[in-house]
Amino acid sequence: MTDNGPMLKVEDIHTYYGDSYVLQGLSLEIAEGQVMAVLGRNGMGKTTLIRSIIGFTKPRTGKVTFDGADITALQPHEIVKLGVALVPQGRRIFPSLTVMENLLLGEKEGSDDGGEEPWDMDRVLALFPRLKERLRNMGNQLSGGEQQMLAFARSLMTNPKMLLLDEPTEGLAPLLVRAMGETLSKLKESKLAILLVEQNMKFALASCDYVHVLNRGRVVHSSTPEELAANEEIKSRFLGV
Repeated sequence: MTDNGPMLKVEDIHTYYGDSYVLQGLSLEIAEGQVMAVLGRNGMGKTTLIRSIIGFTKPRTGKVTFDGADITALQPHEIVKLGVALVPQGRRIFPSLTVMENLLLGEKEGSDDGGEEPWDMDRVLALFPRLKERLRNMGNQLSGGEQQMLAFARSLMTNPKMLLLDEPTEGLAPLLVRAMGETLSKLKESKLAILLVEQNMKFALASCDYVHVLNRGRVVHSSTPEELAANEEIKSRFLGV
């Protein structure tokens, strides 16, 4: 928790795409340093939740508070400046720029408050050593796994207080999924709050501290990962496993 309460608080948001009613009164809270997973079948509102927080698709009603500030009506670039970083579904790196140029685009100095070590080029490359070998390669010369590493590293270069991860294991081979899990484990040692949207239940439950299950734009189950893993009814009914 921050002095003002949760790092992120989503209160009764209702989000639409045109006439399509997607998020139907969704609420959740994430504390400083907590990894929160959001699971659900396709089309249940997981990515819309991410878009509502970062400002791409604003809720029609409800409120989103980050680090004590109301960010509901802010533009995405303003939300990023406050300390929220997005690792988007599909990676969205710049294919015509080098790895180094992609990383420098996200560069923002960390606070000089004597707290957590800031994320700079050296620290990011230590977390993703494969990128150090590929600094001069263009984005479109990277494998899918390397592109995911780059998207993750670029978000850390903004020195965020919170990460939004939208399907980070999508399309990755099992070995790279394990590597992504190791990365999240290392980040748990920092004070970063992380919202993890995932289809891969096994990965999400191994990585998170708490989990919500969405169905038709609503939270239908909330628990520890261990409790969800043991709840066959919820897994079968809402996750298809």
